[in-house]
Amino acid sequence: MENLLENIVLERRTEELNKLNAIQIVNSIFSDLMERERDILTRRFGLDGDKHETLEKIGQLHKLTRERVRQIENASIKKIKRLETLGESLFTLKGVVSHLLREHGGLLRRDFLLDILSVMILENNGEADISDPEYQKNLQIHKNRFSFLLSKLLVDDFDLVSNSDHFNTSIKLKDESVTHFEDLSKDLLSSLENLNKTLSTDDLLSLVQTLDSYKTHQEKIEADGDLNISPIFKSDLFTDDAEVINKNKSVYSLLQAIKDLEQNKFGHWGKAHWQEIKPKTINDKIYLVLKNTGKPLHFTEIASKINEVKFDHKKANPATVHNELILDNRYVLTGRGMYGLRDWKNA
Repeated sequence: MENLLENIVLERRTEELNKLNAIQIVNSIFSDLMERERDILTRRFGLDGDKHETLEKIGQLHKLTRERVRQIENASIKKIKRLETLGESLFTLKGVVSHLLREHGGLLRRDFLLDILSVMILENNGEADISDPEYQKNLQIHKNRFSFLLSKLLVDDFDLVSNSDHFNTSIKLKDESVTHFEDLSKDLLSSLENLNKTLSTDDLLSLVQTLDSYKTHQEKIEADGDLNISPIFKSDLFTDDAEVINKNKSVYSLLQAIKDLEQNKFGHWGKAHWQEIKPKTINDKIYLVLKNTGKPLHFTEIASKINEVKFDHKKANPATVHNELILDNRYVLTGRGMYGLRDWKNA
């Protein structure tokens, strides 16, 4: 058990990776279910990569009441839990998740954990191009299936942290305290609020190490996490440098988990509600593009970069961008159609 994660990550043992494959696990444990039971669970938990469907919608498809669908869902999960082979089917997943949690200080944001598990399987299958729609579809299938397995079948082995004041929905080691992470998250957010500016990952990690709460809990925070699992983080799905993530696993996982902390499209961290983290207007997006490009751009280039970054589903129009640049005194004309930030003149 102790060497399971190392064997999978570093030695890429196909046999063990196949035992971790969420599609194969779910197909295996669903084999004793009736077709209707399989369909209801698949739809309810998006096991084919789709969105979770409501009891009402599933009831309409099967001509059942919402309550009857709920009963079948619960009964089907109980039937799976009675399978004699269930422990064997989930053994590798349970071991890998336990080891990942220990490597990351005992707490992982659920989506971050699901990404790690899914990347391990997809890369073993030779899938690595995150821009490929098929990759994204398969990623979602694995994530939804891993989520189902953790939330419904391994619920007695790990704790789900939800509705927390401090953290996004996360998975933690069973019955272990994360008060050290709670103290650190409060301290970090307070310091970031005082700085009132976004920080790169390196700068944010450095800031964490200056905090009193980090020094107080340093021994507990750094107790584990010495295994090199950087090969996982070399996937393009993880935007930060693999070595940086691997070297700072516990703190980096905390950054991912903190509820009011987020990373923008350019990799900088800040309070979740800040405009530089979640730009809402076209003007916010213009400012972010220019700030992160670091040089004047033609207004048509700015519009193109906004569309390339895909802050949201709204498409930037060059004429609208030009109007915003003219009207806002944060921007200065540097040439024909070229604009930069006024702040650059004062730097």
